[in-house]
Amino acid sequence: MYVDRVPNRNSPPAILLREAWREGGRIRKRTIANLSHWPAHKVEALRRVLRDEPVVSPQEIFRIQQSLPHGHVEAILGTIGKLGLDGLIASKRSRSRDLVLAMIVERLIHPCSKLATTRLWDSTTLGEELAVSDADEDELYQALDWLLEHQERIEKKLAGRHLSEGSRVLYDVSSSYYEGRTCPLACFGYDRDGKKGLPIIVYGVLADPAGRPVAVDAVRTFRVYPGNTGDPTTVPDQVKKLRDQFGLSRVVLVGDRGMLTETQIEKLKAYPGLGWISALRSRSIRELVDSGCLQMSLFDQQNLAEISSPDYPGERLIACFNPLLAEERKRQRQALLEETEKQLKKIAREVTRRTKTPMGKAEIALKVGRVIDRFKMAKHLELTIQDGRLQWARCEAAIEREAQLDGIYVIRTSEEREQLSADETVRQYKSLAQVERAFRCLKGIDLRVRPIHHRTVDHVRAHIFLCMLAYYVQWHMREALSPILFQDEELQQDRQTRDAVSPAQSSASVKRKKATHLTPDGLPVHSFDTLLLALATRTRNTCTIKSDPSSKSTFRQITDPSPLQSRAFELLGL
Repeated sequence: MYVDRVPNRNSPPAILLREAWREGGRIRKRTIANLSHWPAHKVEALRRVLRDEPVVSPQEIFRIQQSLPHGHVEAILGTIGKLGLDGLIASKRSRSRDLVLAMIVERLIHPCSKLATTRLWDSTTLGEELAVSDADEDELYQALDWLLEHQERIEKKLAGRHLSEGSRVLYDVSSSYYEGRTCPLACFGYDRDGKKGLPIIVYGVLADPAGRPVAVDAVRTFRVYPGNTGDPTTVPDQVKKLRDQFGLSRVVLVGDRGMLTETQIEKLKAYPGLGWISALRSRSIRELVDSGCLQMSLFDQQNLAEISSPDYPGERLIACFNPLLAEERKRQRQALLEETEKQLKKIAREVTRRTKTPMGKAEIALKVGRVIDRFKMAKHLELTIQDGRLQWARCEAAIEREAQLDGIYVIRTSEEREQLSADETVRQYKSLAQVERAFRCLKGIDLRVRPIHHRTVDHVRAHIFLCMLAYYVQWHMREALSPILFQDEELQQDRQTRDAVSPAQSSASVKRKKATHLTPDGLPVHSFDTLLLALATRTRNTCTIKSDPSSKSTFRQITDPSPLQSRAFELLGL
């Protein structure tokens, strides 16, 4: 049965209760009752009953006053609770702790200035969840001051939870450019961001071999230095921090060749129980080859060999050869030589055109110097510069001599073979790449530690520490959500078993995800950012009763999770 509306030419339409059936190829109809005298709402109610619909439409019962994104806030705050980060920051809930937690969450959702942060809290459920919707930017700066006062205590708690005697700790530094002129920490120096003309601020990081920031069996701490501080000069501070603040007398510090230099290693030897893993510079590798301690025949049947040298007493040297790295260095050197010669040809043509007033030797040398300094190829070229004349030729002997070391690197360590095998030593050094990943997340689109606008030293230090805590949360979320992210969930396990020198290979699971863009369950694979956006579509709706306009009472309703959202919450353990 159904309700049919039959138009009349000059009269109101007839409302009929009918039934219909099929006989052969024709549809037959029969009128059961005439409902034209029924009121419209009664007819509509009958129509809904016959269609097996609710008698009263939800739109007629209540209306939605406000709808706020909630799922991503729910996921991040839930992760913070599982990690116990709120209890580490302060054991008791307080206004300052809530503001700090809110800033941590906002840096993951939408990193921005403190003023913009207070505005954006009302665009999600974050401000309401932590009861900070009424906060202004001045209160946020006060919360930063509070966080800085507790930084040492928080780091000590994390170290007590995650570090133990004999732990291997990665250390590296990075820098971010500074927008402003008032902070004494900001100085001109080597800018890793490539932002010319702006001062920088340098900060260092400690991490475990997997690059986990303040994670299980790991600690990650930041120390902000003046911008003109060289990387190696920060090492003693970190050693002092490990021994005095964290109470660790036996650790192994892992740093790159620019960090743990010969001078720094000599200083480390003064600390009993402190070991290190680093690498040699190319000049030192050349000296090993010239002295006969490192012979190329070692790599005929293997890609790793342990050697010794009287120049490095009490240390183990592990020489490695990577053929793919050798090919890449060869290609890069050839490309740089070609680009250098291309620029030199332009200068030569300019010199040739200057016939009336020939270009002087000094002017030519100045132009050539800029090119040589840019591409660093002076060692491979023989230059002839005279008034009105520029010539050059490749130094094939120097090129061949450098090519002999392509693909070769040497790891040095103080650790005994019984404590750390050669393969494991190489793996520990290569794990510094995980710290670089942390820097990319901190300075890139994820957490945006840069640009730094804060005016005071304390606020800059607190800002860096806040970003570190945000990355701490993000790292754990990435690990838990890796099955639905473009991330290799088998990576950590593969690192322990694969060849230490050969390039890493993606697992079959991540190859399948990248090829199909789907998980084995048929869910779409996301990046961390797009997954947060997908979680944000789970909203919290504030509703009011429509039938009682005078009533000010409201109720809230959260939308049911989608299959993707349910899977994400399941992986996070929420």
